[in-house]
Amino acid sequence: MPWHAEEAERHTHRANTPELRELWAKIANECLARTGDEGRAIREANAVIARLARQAPRG
Repeated sequence: MPWHAEEAERHTHRANTPELRELWAKIANECLARTGDEGRAIREANAVIARLARQAPRG
């Protein structure tokens, strides 16, 4: 099941910009294609977004 950017916020509240949502979907879909494991794909995408959210400057 390929994911779309609109679905990202259901899986992580940190995907709070259009760019992060697009990135989340891209990572999840690439991992799913590589491994065939939906749970792992979601976890990997969430981990990347969480890492980026921690690095982002707060305004």
